[in-house]
Amino acid sequence: MTLDDVVVRGFLTLGTLVLAAAAAWYFNVPPMVAIGAAIVALALGLIVSFTMSTNPALILGYAVAEGVFLGKISFVFNGMASGIVLQAVLGTAFAFAAVLAVYALRIVRVTPKLVKFVIAAAIAAVGFMLLNLLLGVFGVNDGQGLGLRADEPIGWIFSVAMILLGCFFLLLDFDSIEQGVKQGAPEKFAWQCAFGLTLSLVWIYLEILRFVSYFTSSD
Repeated sequence: MTLDDVVVRGFLTLGTLVLAAAAAWYFNVPPMVAIGAAIVALALGLIVSFTMSTNPALILGYAVAEGVFLGKISFVFNGMASGIVLQAVLGTAFAFAAVLAVYALRIVRVTPKLVKFVIAAAIAAVGFMLLNLLLGVFGVNDGQGLGLRADEPIGWIFSVAMILLGCFFLLLDFDSIEQGVKQGAPEKFAWQCAFGLTLSLVWIYLEILRFVSYFTSSD
C-alpha cells in the first residue's frame, strides 16, 4: 500500500458519498427513504468496522447509503437556516486541514495510551447518547433527556466534545495510514483507510452541522 493508493480510494469513497448526497438533495427523497438509507449505512458500517473488511462493494455501498441520508438531513437543515450546510462543509474541511497539520508537525503524537483514551471516549459518548435518547423517549426533561442534544449550554458543550472526538479519530486514521505504508500493508488495506477517513469526516460534519444550527436563525 502506498499513500497514493489511499488518496485514490479516499477520493472514490468520498466522491461516491457526495454524489449520492447531491442526488438525494436534488430529488428531495422522502424521509422514510433517508431513514432506510441510514439503517443500511449503519449495518454496512458495522460490518466493515468489525470485520476490517477491504471489500470495495461494501465500502462504496456504505458511501451511497450514507450519502443519501446526509443529502436529506442537509436539505432539512438548510431549509431551517439557509447557508448552514456550506458552513458545516467549510468547518469540516478546516477541521481536516487542522488535524492533518497537527499530525504532520507531531504536535500530538498517536500513542497506545491515546488510542485507548479515544476508544473509551467514543464508547462513553455512544452510551450517553443512547441514555439521552432513552430518557427522551420516556419524556424526561420535556423529552430532552439529559439535554445533550438540546439548544442549551450542555448541548453546546456536548457537540463541541463530539467534534473534538471526531478530530481525534482523524488523528488515528492518519497514523493508521502512515503505519500501513511503513509496514508494507497489502494494497487492498487502502480501502479500509479510506473508509476510516470517510467515517470520521461524516461524524465531524454532522456534529458541526448540529452545533452551527444552535446559533443560526432561520430569519
